[in-house]
Amino acid sequence: MKNFIEEVTWRGMLHDVMPGTEEHLLEQMRVAYVGIDPTADSLHIGHLVGVMLLKHFQLAGHKPLALVGGATGMIGDPSGKSNERNLLDEPTLRHNQEAIKGQLARFLDFTSNADNAAELVNNYDWMKEFSFLDFIRDIGKHITVNYMMAKDSVKKRLSSEAAEGMSFTEFTYQLVQGYDFLHLYKAKGCTLQMGGSDQWGNITTGTELVRRKEGGKAYALTCPLITKADGTKFGKSEGGNIWLDAARTSPYKFYQYWLNTSDVDAEKYIKIFTFLTKEAIEELTLQHREAPHLRLLQKKLAEEITIMVHSKEDLENAIKASGILFGNATADDLKQLDEATFLEVFDGVPQAEIAKNEVEAGLDIITVLNEKTGFFKSNGEVRRALTANSISVNREKVKEDFVLTANDLINDRFVLLQSGKKNYFVIRVV
Repeated sequence: MKNFIEEVTWRGMLHDVMPGTEEHLLEQMRVAYVGIDPTADSLHIGHLVGVMLLKHFQLAGHKPLALVGGATGMIGDPSGKSNERNLLDEPTLRHNQEAIKGQLARFLDFTSNADNAAELVNNYDWMKEFSFLDFIRDIGKHITVNYMMAKDSVKKRLSSEAAEGMSFTEFTYQLVQGYDFLHLYKAKGCTLQMGGSDQWGNITTGTELVRRKEGGKAYALTCPLITKADGTKFGKSEGGNIWLDAARTSPYKFYQYWLNTSDVDAEKYIKIFTFLTKEAIEELTLQHREAPHLRLLQKKLAEEITIMVHSKEDLENAIKASGILFGNATADDLKQLDEATFLEVFDGVPQAEIAKNEVEAGLDIITVLNEKTGFFKSNGEVRRALTANSISVNREKVKEDFVLTANDLINDRFVLLQSGKKNYFVIRVV
């Protein structure tokens, strides 16, 4: 067995671990699980630390279980959150589960015949037939209210001035999560639960339940909650979550998120979100510190994680799209962009609409730049810019005799105007 604890420690992925866990894992192949909330049909990058933990666990020779919290997702978790979650119906839950499994399969081996092949489990499957009376008789009696009240997550929620207290539903969350651990301990031989540091109380309730009800030994491990050096929330952009699903967050935006990380964050993230070796990361970090303007860490981080979550082709397209704004892209490069990526690259750039029949008939560049778009305030201003050779159409310089036609359309819909290096304007042809 490889030393899993040693691996996640140098990567900065270890926050708390129960004594004896390292020795337990070095004895033989073990089974561990991480819980995932299925409230959407995609994971976002906030889930990635847990997924990476499972992958490192599998690489170390152990068996990972990804638990989709179909039952717990219907309840709500008090760990640092002020609102309860919405109830999911079963068809939605199953749809989300299958979508999540597809994303996890890019990281975990679910299909081989290896003893440590990953499995996806859903706690709704063993909780849906569990009656309330059975639960309080068989599980509730083993954990005291005093024990549950002592948990930090419960204390914080009860003492918060902004909160309206905690419902019984939420209060029982740690018992339900604890039962998951007990069930997997008995059904799958699972002896370790992993999660974010805010889950320590819930996880240790599970280890306590295993001890009290089965007389067994179970273990807990948490990773730090990922933060950004500037204090803003990790995993969020102006548009919300950074999702793994390309339909929710395009590979271009996904790539850009990692490319734009700070130097401090990049040094931390490259250890957590890639599988590069310690030696490779140390060498890259050294090179980056010698020439930070080259952003070597950010580029490598963005490349590695975009390929992992999407594909090499998606990475290449994202790099091409980035080059359109910041590099020496040509008209051909522009025309290779699909419509969604084109609009994302030029999100926030001023736009105007021109009728397609006018473009097909041909429009002189002066009319386009002033009368049709308002990109320039007067024909005289346009002529001065053209004389100074500072006007480009689809990244190619044009003169005063240029005529815009249908041949210039990108995706049969767009034209990109540019004045100087940084002033862009998009024409939508309708």
